[in-house]
Amino acid sequence: MHTPAINLETEQQLFFHNYARLPLDIAYAKGSFLYTSGGDRYLDMIAGIGVNAIGYGDQRLEHAITEQAAKYIHVSNLFMQKPQFDLAATLLEISGMSKVFFCNSGTEAIEAAIKLARRFAARNGDTSKTQVLSLTNCFHGRTYGALSLTAKPKYVGGFEPLVPETGMIDFNNIEDLERKVSSRTAAVFVEFVQGEGGIHKVSEAFIARLKELAAEHDFLIVADEIQAGCGRTGSFFSYMPFDIQPDLVCVAKPLGGGLPLGAIIGTEKVAEVFTPGSHGTTFGGNPVACAAGLAMIEAIKADKLMENAIETGAMMRAAFEKMAEKHAQILEIRQYGLMIGITVNREAKYYVDEALKRNVLVNATSQNVIRLLPPLSISKEEAQLCLDTLDAIFSEEKQAQG
Repeated sequence: MHTPAINLETEQQLFFHNYARLPLDIAYAKGSFLYTSGGDRYLDMIAGIGVNAIGYGDQRLEHAITEQAAKYIHVSNLFMQKPQFDLAATLLEISGMSKVFFCNSGTEAIEAAIKLARRFAARNGDTSKTQVLSLTNCFHGRTYGALSLTAKPKYVGGFEPLVPETGMIDFNNIEDLERKVSSRTAAVFVEFVQGEGGIHKVSEAFIARLKELAAEHDFLIVADEIQAGCGRTGSFFSYMPFDIQPDLVCVAKPLGGGLPLGAIIGTEKVAEVFTPGSHGTTFGGNPVACAAGLAMIEAIKADKLMENAIETGAMMRAAFEKMAEKHAQILEIRQYGLMIGITVNREAKYYVDEALKRNVLVNATSQNVIRLLPPLSISKEEAQLCLDTLDAIFSEEKQAQG
């Protein structure tokens, strides 16, 4: 078999041009660091875009994967499988909800929730109750239903028409919420902390009014916890500090411990909506991924990683606030656990590129936001390395500008 060179030129030859990949050939990873085939080490403040909650090389995770893989890797959802049962029971215990459906990814979880919401309305005899709404500046995924709830021009362009009966409410705008929802609304999807949108938190007043309107019009509230869930904000789900119980919760990214796994979790209200054959998946709830997910959750609890997210996140916020006093480039700091957004006065890609030169991996979103999603297991010393790197970049930029 021909072994291709691993570089950007070959990447362009082999793949559809979906990704602007970094010029790094990753050989292995450990803790909070990635190592290239050339032996260079990079501090990873992206964590697989929020996936690798417990970092790299955790032996508990590796043991769970290898132990289950040795038994069987796939048998399909025609059979009952202990890893699925164990993980489902754990998610229900954490959430206090009633039912779980496993899928492969976040966007599939959103699709399943859209279908469930519309079927819930139809089963109650209201065939006109088909409207599904989300909030502006959100990101719910790239398949057609999820994309229709995302509807950012850079993701949507050329893929229209989108799924009908979808729309958006202005983020945190209670008057627009009151204008948009009605007896035709089947569901409203909410990221309680918007990730791709630049780390923005929904307001308590908005959620309180949403609850009232949901009771009035009998629509479902769906919490998208795909990026903010599994402990990243300091609670297992980001909706938990609010006075609300969503009807559905969508979860993915870290759920499979790095393997593809998503889920929707539902309350008793929606427990009987899906029936055999109404929705399904070939690979969803893969037993190896479920075993990994259970090990990941147990590690988060055992290592007190939600507490670490709160403490280390607060330490980083305080450092960024001090940084902002001397660097005019920093406009705003938004931090919820280890979900951090730094708004800057130019395209954030500049800082991503400069940090890469210094062997620190950060991310950019919403044009001018530096996004940090490190492993929840990151140490304060590792976090300080990121802080020192960004501080140096801001200082050198200021000096270069005179």
